[in-house]
Amino acid sequence: MWSANDDLDSAPTPSDGRGERAPEGLTAERRLLRAVFQRAPVPLLVLELDGTIRRANAAAGELIGASPGYATGRPLTSFVDVASQAAVRSHLAAAARARAPRQLTCALPGRGGPSDVVLALGPVDLPDGQRLLVATVAPGGAVSGPLGAPPKRTRSGGSAGDALHAMTRRMDTVTSVTRLLLDNSTFSEAVTLQRCARLLAGDIASWVIVVVARAGRLRRQYVIGPPGEAAEELARLVRRTEPRPGTAPCQVHSARRPMLLANVDDATLLGSAPDGVPLLMTLGATSVLSVPISDGAESYGALTLARVPEDGRFEIADLALVEEIGEHLGVAVRVDRMFRHRSAVAETLQASLLPSRLPDIPGLELSAVYLPAGEGLEVSGDFYDVFPVRDGWGITIGDVCGKGQEAAAMTAAARHAIRVLATYERDPVDVLTKANEVILGGGYEDRFVTAKLAYLKWDRRRLQVALASAGHPGPAVVRSDGRVEMLNGGGLPLGLFSSAELPDAGPGAETLRLRTGDQLVFYSDGVTDARNAELASFDERLADELAGLAGKTAAETTRAIQTLLTGFTQDELRDDLTILVARVTMPPE
Repeated sequence: MWSANDDLDSAPTPSDGRGERAPEGLTAERRLLRAVFQRAPVPLLVLELDGTIRRANAAAGELIGASPGYATGRPLTSFVDVASQAAVRSHLAAAARARAPRQLTCALPGRGGPSDVVLALGPVDLPDGQRLLVATVAPGGAVSGPLGAPPKRTRSGGSAGDALHAMTRRMDTVTSVTRLLLDNSTFSEAVTLQRCARLLAGDIASWVIVVVARAGRLRRQYVIGPPGEAAEELARLVRRTEPRPGTAPCQVHSARRPMLLANVDDATLLGSAPDGVPLLMTLGATSVLSVPISDGAESYGALTLARVPEDGRFEIADLALVEEIGEHLGVAVRVDRMFRHRSAVAETLQASLLPSRLPDIPGLELSAVYLPAGEGLEVSGDFYDVFPVRDGWGITIGDVCGKGQEAAAMTAAARHAIRVLATYERDPVDVLTKANEVILGGGYEDRFVTAKLAYLKWDRRRLQVALASAGHPGPAVVRSDGRVEMLNGGGLPLGLFSSAELPDAGPGAETLRLRTGDQLVFYSDGVTDARNAELASFDERLADELAGLAGKTAAETTRAIQTLLTGFTQDELRDDLTILVARVTMPPE
């Protein structure tokens, strides 16, 4: 059995976009709706489709001769005179089946004796998919029309059924706006405002005007009205007219206070068009409601709604609803701007950790690709660099554990330490050894760096490569005839132990020679750790895939590996991906 407050209390409770329950404004709105239902002057009942009373207001209780609490959960026919019960059951079934309003004259026993009443039935579809019946009861024919016709309007502007429809529609609007904002996968402020305006237009207002503060000025972001070419032309006219100081949107934005004018007596409230005609007259609007788009701390603009006479006037209940929507929009705008700011900062910082371009090296063809995993809002720990050393060139690639600003600081320290030390040290092993001491002295707590450093030097027609390794995978050597050598090198990551703590913790070393057409393929663990949907590892097929790339240019090799990896993982990378290919061309003269 339901309690007397179940129906209006069961409406979905939207969050504010941060997982919290709805603010006090929405709670107050729901209290208002309950009070309207309970104190409505028209006897009103909410029924299940089988005729069970789910809720009855005070006026209905007086008429049927029972308290609302007693009536809840009992069939309506139990309060109807026996002679009328069959007719009531028939009309209940017809209203539920045909989804059309029905009404009939029947007799109620009542506390003061039997009385003839008009029972009007109408179906109501709720946002969660439920369908209920709303019944209005009136003595004689006070609110009745011809049999089968909907109830006539009351003085308050609508029938009791209309009141419940309005309550349900308001709750549905809040829920729809909340879902729209939570589903904002684009993180686009313009798209968010546009979608919200479209949602409100037609259902809540005849016209919706959104203004946003940019560079210290209010600008009309979006305007939408009724469907049709004429309305679209008016919307373009209003959008081209910037809001001037003193108009409603400017006042609402600057004061951060809403404005409700049920009947507008100042036609210039929204400003005037270039020809001097007030915009309200152009739109034919007579009722205006404007609220700030604010997150509580800052106002980002104003949301203004206007109604033409045939759509009625705005009321206090509309103000509470639109204020709530304005607050939701303010939070969404703040999140969108924070997302864009963080994304821009991450991109700038990431760019500072990678070379802007690779140098031109005689006898070598270079190509590199970096692909972040996820949304790219956190700075990656991957880095690579190519720079001159004594009698040749140095190539380094590395990866710092973790992401974010601390990882970025450690990445920058490792990359620049290796580059500076390589200017003076002839052996790449010595470079990584001293870089380890630099990292340990930086106070990076539990973070560490894997790194690979190669010195490349021409010896007649062959390219000599000296490799130093600090726990980083690879590289791979792809010979021109298709043979593949997977190198390891060993060594412990930088930043874990000093030479005094662990004398054998120094970098590993390897040497090799490359000829024309050979490729040296460096990569991060984003390649070796890649998994597909079946959790198979790309590392197991890496050598075979590289063998098929023999004879390719450096750029073709990097693109091919990237394509293979994204296809293998279906674009679900586990870690950031970095690939650098050095291909031997012709020895320099």
